[in-house]
Amino acid sequence: MPHRVANFFRASTSSLENQVANLAKKTAAPSSRRRPSPRGDRDADTHSRGSTASGSSERLAYSSSIDEADADIDTTDAHTRSRSPRHAPRPKMSESRSSGFIPDSQHKNKDKDKDHGHHHRLSFPIHFGRSSKEPPSSPLCAVDWKLESPPIVLYGDAEHSTGALVSGQLFLLIKEDRVEIDSFDATLSIHVTQKKPFANHCTECAHGVTELKKWTLLPNPLVLTKGQHSFPFSVLLEGHLPATMDGALNSISYQFKAEATPKIGGAAQPPVRLEKALDVKRSLLGSDLPHHSVRVFPPTNIKASAHYAHIIHPIGSNTLTLRLDGISQHNAQVGTIEYWRLKKLTWRLEEISKTVAPACGRHSPRLDGAADQKKGVPRTDTRTIGEKTLFSGWKSNYMSTTDSNVELELEYSLAKHAKHTCDTKSRDGTEVTHQLMVELVVSQEWAPVNRPTFVTHTGVGRILRMHFGTVLTERGGIGISWDNEAPPIYQDVPPSPPAYSHATIVDRECSIADVMETLDGPSTPTT
Repeated sequence: MPHRVANFFRASTSSLENQVANLAKKTAAPSSRRRPSPRGDRDADTHSRGSTASGSSERLAYSSSIDEADADIDTTDAHTRSRSPRHAPRPKMSESRSSGFIPDSQHKNKDKDKDHGHHHRLSFPIHFGRSSKEPPSSPLCAVDWKLESPPIVLYGDAEHSTGALVSGQLFLLIKEDRVEIDSFDATLSIHVTQKKPFANHCTECAHGVTELKKWTLLPNPLVLTKGQHSFPFSVLLEGHLPATMDGALNSISYQFKAEATPKIGGAAQPPVRLEKALDVKRSLLGSDLPHHSVRVFPPTNIKASAHYAHIIHPIGSNTLTLRLDGISQHNAQVGTIEYWRLKKLTWRLEEISKTVAPACGRHSPRLDGAADQKKGVPRTDTRTIGEKTLFSGWKSNYMSTTDSNVELELEYSLAKHAKHTCDTKSRDGTEVTHQLMVELVVSQEWAPVNRPTFVTHTGVGRILRMHFGTVLTERGGIGISWDNEAPPIYQDVPPSPPAYSHATIVDRECSIADVMETLDGPSTPTT
């Protein structure tokens, strides 16, 4: 067995490079070559029982076992190639394996392989680097972090929000007895990715990074001993900043990066990095009272009155109360009553996204005789994040010709796996809004006044559409803005501390025990 492996690697025509090149040539051959008939294949197979075609031998050496890939096969193939007919048909892969010439020594090996009941093949394991995306750990130090502030929530809209505080600690773990750290820095940046950039296939137009804060934790090189060393950091995220989002047009993320550069003998080593993402949310505060909307649909007398919540949340259901009045009319000239009957109701939650895709320096249009001016292209997208159609579930009242109505309570919410984005509006032109669309399909019917049960369809129908503006936002929970829970500032302190009463002023010769009574001691009799 070892001598066959050595012969396989020594054979020039059996090398992996030659086999791949020959296989590529065979694959690139024109497909218009005339294929021989099955009868010609059988004749050629009988005629070339002791020999194989050149292309088949090369394929055989690339894809068969070690026994069939011996160097003797290539030598025999070169000898029989000159004796074979010029226009001999090329056998197929399965035929070449069964009808190719195999030396007697290999027949014996094949019998042994059949006795063992398995077939040996060569395998070439190929590794394409690391499977994990995490950077390799350093033997000198490691960087970790811990956030000490509550969840990052911006309370209020972008114009009135005071922002959110972010504080935590960075930990530098030294693994050796003494390690010199050349520098230790941290940055917080906001990364905006345009999914429909100004110029396609342009990285600068698609990605924009803005640095919000940078910390220089070690201004000078410092030698640290073995153990864990902590470095605090804090930042105030301003209220006009957008929340973290992943919409249809763009995505916004906050990235926190820390980098420590160790030294050995005065030579800088590969830096140790830490990359984390901050989840920034926004909570818009609204009124708890439901909004009231009234809509009239001319030329009919139908009037829709709706009560709905203006603020909705991604988790949970919401209720809309709808009442239709004016759905019946008495026609005194012909003595009939006309009804509008509700047949179908469809509600849909729509998300409208707007953004401005900025242009980079290369693709920014140049004005006449002026410097480059950064411009952008507005983008708009509308998608549905919740939808349902109802054919029943409402209560109709047609007992009176003047006071007929339809009442219903509609529950709506986001779809189970809907990819949503909360309402936001930032200075860079990104804006996300939501609306609830309700569509009613009504059909007209009539009946005689003296026989109201004889209802006849007129074939007239109408579609009533209503749009209600809603705000989709995260729940505020029990948290409040950082400025409301801060201690009083210097201007709120009174001019002076309160004065002591004259009854508690003690003479210098007296002791404090003579004035103050011990709580858990025996009571002192008074005279």
